[in-house]
Amino acid sequence: MKLSHADALTIGNILTEVGRAEIMPRFRRVREIEVRTKTSAFDVVTEADELAEQAISAALLRAFPNAAVIGEEATSRDPAALDQVGTAELAFIVDPIDGTRNFTSSLPLFGTMVAATIRGEIVFGAIHDPVCNDTAFALRGEGAWLELPDGRRHDLKVAPAVPVHQMDAVIGVNFLPEALRPIVAGNLSKLGVSAWLRCAAHEYRMAASGHCHLLFYNKLMPWDHAAGWLLHREAGGYSAHFDGSPYKPVNLTGGLLCAPDEESWHAAQQAILTRTE
Repeated sequence: MKLSHADALTIGNILTEVGRAEIMPRFRRVREIEVRTKTSAFDVVTEADELAEQAISAALLRAFPNAAVIGEEATSRDPAALDQVGTAELAFIVDPIDGTRNFTSSLPLFGTMVAATIRGEIVFGAIHDPVCNDTAFALRGEGAWLELPDGRRHDLKVAPAVPVHQMDAVIGVNFLPEALRPIVAGNLSKLGVSAWLRCAAHEYRMAASGHCHLLFYNKLMPWDHAAGWLLHREAGGYSAHFDGSPYKPVNLTGGLLCAPDEESWHAAQQAILTRTE
């Protein structure tokens, strides 16, 4: 079983329609929607997240009736749904609004992510920007591309490799373990520049488009990373857990570092994770 380009466009159309119908009408109306915290003050959910996920899930099941759908908000109510990521013949992993804190802050920097797995292997990823109404796609073994609203298509390619001191990195230390946080924070000056967008959807799109060199994450829920990991890989990038082992969507710990190539990955891993005496 595999997904085709036609399947990709079907999913892209679903994300476009849900963005238009459920997400954008609620953007910058934060006083009119309920905002609740989940695991922490950094982890919030709104009516837009829940309604968008319901609409995406229903549409995916109409298009792919035998698939499992694992949504971020539904899984917060039924954590056992995560087990299907590694076992389902076909599963869709859905993040209806990645960057909800930006969404509730009226910042136009959020996105919708959908990944497809076949028996635990990521075979498809899509990251839709509801504000600009365009979608980045990846099909395993077939590359990554950006589909614009007028139908134009641009292939995606990661940035050329550069030395560590010139690397443009996306690094957030908020979710790091206490023992690791000061090490990483103390090593940021070794990089050219570092930032954090509070939105993995746009961070992955930025790296896959060649507009930054490194992505560095610790919290690894599959809806935050499965689609973006494939997008980055199919754009030519290299990634692995902090210990060098391959990323799998069933792995919720171990960190994730994405770089333009394997040599850059090792240089960055050494620079960022080695304690400076």
